[in-house]
Parts: sequence; structure tokens; C-alpha cells
Amino acid sequence: MKKTKYIIAIVASLILTSCSDDFLDQRPTSFISNEDLGETALINPEIVEGNLRGIYNQMVTAYIGGTDRQEDFGHKSFDLMSDLLSSDLAQVGASYNRFVGLANYIWTEDNTITLPNYTAWRFYYRIINSANLIIAANGGNDIIPESDAVKGVVGQAKTIRAFAYFYLSQYYAIKYDPSAEILPIYINPGEPGKPKSPMSDVYDQIINDLESAINFMNGYQRPNKASINQNVAKGILAYVYASMGNKNAEARQLADEVINSGEFTMMDADEVTGGFTSLSTPGWMWGFDITVANDLGLVSWHGFMDYYSYSYQAVGNYRGIDRGLYDRIDDKDIRKTQHGDPRPDVFAVGQAPLIPAQKFYNLNKVAFGQLPITDDYVYMRVTEMYLLSAEMSAVEGNDAAARARLKEVLANRFSDPADYAYVDGLSGQALVDEIVFQTKIEFVGEGKSYLLMKRRKLTNTRGSNHLNRAGESISYDDPKVTFAIHQRELTDNPNISDGNK
Repeated sequence: MKKTKYIIAIVASLILTSCSDDFLDQRPTSFISNEDLGETALINPEIVEGNLRGIYNQMVTAYIGGTDRQEDFGHKSFDLMSDLLSSDLAQVGASYNRFVGLANYIWTEDNTITLPNYTAWRFYYRIINSANLIIAANGGNDIIPESDAVKGVVGQAKTIRAFAYFYLSQYYAIKYDPSAEILPIYINPGEPGKPKSPMSDVYDQIINDLESAINFMNGYQRPNKASINQNVAKGILAYVYASMGNKNAEARQLADEVINSGEFTMMDADEVTGGFTSLSTPGWMWGFDITVANDLGLVSWHGFMDYYSYSYQAVGNYRGIDRGLYDRIDDKDIRKTQHGDPRPDVFAVGQAPLIPAQKFYNLNKVAFGQLPITDDYVYMRVTEMYLLSAEMSAVEGNDAAARARLKEVLANRFSDPADYAYVDGLSGQALVDEIVFQTKIEFVGEGKSYLLMKRRKLTNTRGSNHLNRAGESISYDDPKVTFAIHQRELTDNPNISDGNK
């Protein structure tokens, strides 16, 4: 037992130390070879599951993007940034100046600024490098493991690699253009710096990884929702197909498969106003169980979004729903009550700064209270699949299916069916527009608005409560909305000489 624990510790440490300060350090470790890891996996796959936990821990680690900036805290930092770039989330207060430059599009216009240009590139390629080590340790990219347990490990590694490449493709490419060269592809440890590959090749790699992962994880039982399973891989692939514009039917089928699996139940009205604190929530598909051991405080998603945590949100660096978006929410919709002013003794619904403090909040409800952070992170909810299925059906002209899925969501947001009966009269573009609106207000603060903006080619007009550029219309293909390849990468990698915009 002591030997097993020792090996687990070594393997986990490899994931956490496999990247240096360079953007993409692919050097394999000298402590234990990939062959040794592969043999260990055959004997005890739980050891390599520990390796996967190293990747999942990376996703929530403070300063993982290689800076000392407090806006650098893993995947959820980019969820927050992308919501601000889409303008569905408004930077309302300037105290301490956190995220103000991002929301004003200053950071994305200057490729020498680290946030998010450097941090996103470093973070997601670090995830890719870690996944490459696991895949290589278990036989390589083309292997079909004999053990179901090892299939589960490789399936998760391929999914997380595809997940990272997908987000890189969204953040560093202005739009889906198969011929545009956007990113270098690394699928093996130790590869030197490469030139950018066409978007078609990047997407081929993403799709191949996810299809393989879905096959490998058929029947795989994950230990908890902090790990990836087949339905999560299907959900990510549904997003990938939806972003292409010509794979709508495939995206809808995958979303429906996740729904019909019965593994998850949609968050109801009580749950969507209940704090978003627990990985065990039945409607959450994937997330992370934050514990004291993660040592999270101000440098975390809660540190920027939860008024009732030790946070910037509690001291005037406000982020709230866009005022124009909020005003369109029906008064009888439970989501209308999520946003307002938490500073009075009684939460003031609909009042500035429109913080989503009745959506995301520590259950103790003490202003500036929760420290250390132990409330969990959500990465994916099953409601996403309902609205994505509705959207794909609508754009393909299957209005009946789109209306049915949309009404399943609204049945959990309104108490009286008469209040959403208007959906039966919608068709064509009006139906698509309604699904887009419902997706926006459902996922405020969850990092989904940016993906929606890009795939639906939206132009969003900022409401009156934005600190900067209020009233300005921002198109999905405005270069300001897309991250810039950082100057350091252009300097360090001789095979990349220009950015993508």
C-alpha cells in the first residue's frame, strides 16, 4: 500500500510539474518513463486515475496561467472573461480595476498584454501536454486498450485534450474557417514548436479524440462528477459540431442522447436560485469539488463573482447581468430574481449593480464571508443540452422539436404554463432568436455566452450599466472579441510569425 501511494504521488507530481515557464514545455520527465506508467496502469488503473486528477486540479489552480495576476485562476477565469467579452455580463464597478481592461477590449487588442492572451495559451496547452503524457503512457494515440479501466483513463485524457483545443479554437480564431491557420497541434510529448495548422485539421483532431473517447467510455463509471464520462464527452462534441455551422443535426443528436440517458435532471426553480454550490446537484454534468485542500481564496471564480465570499464582488469591483438583457426577462420568470443589489438587508431584485447574487452565493450569506472557498465549480449542466438541442432543431427548420425542448426548460422557470404558451406561436428566425435569448439569460456568469455569440454570429449591444462602451454594438467577428497570440509565443516559436487577426 505504501508503494502504491508513493507511485500515485510521483505520477500526480508529473502532471503538475511537466510544464516550465515556457508556453509549451513538452519534455517528458526523468523520474518515471511513459513505459513504466503504462505498465503501472495495467496493474492498477487507479494510479493513472490519480494522474487525471492532476489535470483536473490544474483547472482550478491559482496562477496556473503563469502570471502573478489575480485574474489568473484556470478555466473558470476564461469563462468569466468570455462572458465579459460577449457583453452579456457587464463590468459595472471599477474598484481595484480588476477585469476593467478586459471588458473595455484593451487587453485583447494588445498582444503584449498577458491577460488573457498569454494565460489562455499557456493554460490550455499545459492541459494538452498533461493529457499527451497520459495517452502516451497508456500506449499512444492509436492504441485500443484491452482493460475497461484503462479505456476510461484514455477516454478522459482524449476528452480533456479535445476540450482544450476546442476552447483555444474559440478564443484564438475569429470565426470557423476551415482553411484559416490558427493553432499548432501537439499530440505527443516532446514535440518541438510547430507551425499553425488549418482550422480543419484542428477540428479533425478534436472530433477524432472525442469520437474515440465516447467509444472508450461506453459503460465507464466515473468516481464522481469531477471526472469526465461518456455524456460529458458527448456534450463537448455537441458544442464542437454546433460551432461548425454544417453539423447541426449531429449536434442535436448528441445533445438528445445526453438528455435521454437519464443521468441528469434539469435544475428546477429552487435550484437555479439556490446558490450553485454543490457538485452533487443533479443537473450538473461536470464540475469540480472544491475543498480546503485546494487553498482557494480571492484568486478564484468565487473571488470575483460571489458577493458572499471573500471577493472583489463584495468590495465594489462589480460584475452584473447586462441591463438591456435583464430588462427583457419576463417578470414571472424565476431568473428575474437572480440579479440585483445584495447590499440592503433584503436583496433588492432588479436594482443596480445587478449582481447575480441570488444565483451564485455561499449559503451562509455573509457579505465578504466565505474563506477559504469550498463551494464547488460547475463546468457543464444538462440544461445546456436542452437549449442546444432546441437551437439546432430551430436552425434546421424543425420548429416542433425546437419548441418542445424550449418548453421543457421554461416549465422549470415559470410556475404557470400560460406564461410560456407564446412559444407555440414561434417559428423560423423568431424561434431561433427566442432560444438564443433564453440561452443568454439561463447561463449568465457560466461562460456559455461567448460560444453562443460565435456560433450564431451575433452582434450584441451593450446596455446602460456597462462601465465602458455602454450602448456600443459588438459583432462576433470584431477582432477585439478574440484573444491575440501573445508576442512571447511569436518570439519563442520560430514557426509562428503572425497572429490570427
